[in-house]
Amino acid sequence: MPEISILTEADLRRLVPLDRDAIDCIEGAFRAFAEGGVIMPPVLHLDIPARRGEIDVKTAFVPDLPDFAIKMSPGFFDNPSLGLPSTSGLMVAFDARTGFVRRLLLDNGYLTDVRTAAAGAVAARYLARADASIAAIFGAGMQARLQLEALALVRPIRSARIWARRPERAAALAADIAAHLAIEAVPCRDPAQAVRGAHVIVTTTPAQTPILFDRWIEPGQHITAMGSDSAHKNEIEPALIARADRYVADSLSQTGLIGELRSAVAAGRAGDGRHFAELGAIMVESAEGRGSDTEITVADLTGIGAQDTAIAFLAGRRADEAGAGVGFES
Repeated sequence: MPEISILTEADLRRLVPLDRDAIDCIEGAFRAFAEGGVIMPPVLHLDIPARRGEIDVKTAFVPDLPDFAIKMSPGFFDNPSLGLPSTSGLMVAFDARTGFVRRLLLDNGYLTDVRTAAAGAVAARYLARADASIAAIFGAGMQARLQLEALALVRPIRSARIWARRPERAAALAADIAAHLAIEAVPCRDPAQAVRGAHVIVTTTPAQTPILFDRWIEPGQHITAMGSDSAHKNEIEPALIARADRYVADSLSQTGLIGELRSAVAAGRAGDGRHFAELGAIMVESAEGRGSDTEITVADLTGIGAQDTAIAFLAGRRADEAGAGVGFES
C-alpha cells in the first residue's frame, strides 16, 4: 500500500505562508474552473444551530493536478468566548490516478484561511481600482486580518478602517494591523463612516441580515463579500447587488444557493442570476472585468472546492521538496 504522509498545522504554516505564490495558486484554480474539465460537486453543508456551528465539505478534481483534496471545514462562532478559534478542520489529499490517500493535512483550518484570503486578493486584482489604497474591513476575526494582509499584496493599501459588532475587537485588530502590517488602521464604531471614501470594502462576518447597505456605496468602490457561505447568511443588502455595475461570482451555481446572489434573487433584485459573470471567466477573457474607475464592483466569494485542491497540492509539493511530514503505511 502507498505510504501516507501527515502534515501538521505547524508544518503547513512553515510551508504555505500567505504570499504572492499562494495568491497565484488560487488564481490558477479560478482559471482551471473557467477553462473547463474541473469536476466539483455541490457543497455538503451541515448546520448545528444549537451550538451556533456549521461544517462544510468541499472537493474538486482539477485535470492538471496529480492530487485532489476533500476538505472538512467547521465553523463554530461562539468559540472565541471559550478561548478557541471559530474555525478548524482538515484536508485529505488523494492520488488522482489511483484514489489512494496520499496526505492528511491536519491544518486546523489554516489552509482554508490562506486560500480564502488569497481568493479575496485575486478578486481585487481583477475588480478593484489599480490605485486602491484605502480599505474598509467588516469583521475582526482571523479572516478579517488575512483579507487585509492579502489585499495589501496586490494593491497599494496604506490605511484601513475596521468595523465589528464588538468595538473592542475592532480596536484590537486595528492595533494588531498597525503594529505588524505597516498599515495605518483605525477602528470605526459607525459602519457607514468606515465605508465612506474607501476604495475596497471586504465583509468577513457570519451575518444573517445585511450589514453593508446600498445607500453607503460610492462610485468606484469595490466590494468583496466572503462571509456568506450558507443559505441563512447575508451580509450585503440586495439593492446593492442590483445597483452594482458589475457583480462577479466565484461560482454562479454556488452563489445562487449559498452566497449573496441567493439573497438578491430571493428579494427580486437580481432576476435569476444567470446573466452574471464568474471570476475565472474574467481571467480567461470570456467576460469583462472592471471597465472604469467609477464602476461599482462586487465579488461574491463562497469558496470553491477547486481552491482547496489547489492549495493542498501546493502544500504537498512544498512538503516533498522540504522533506516535511511524517510517513506511515496504512
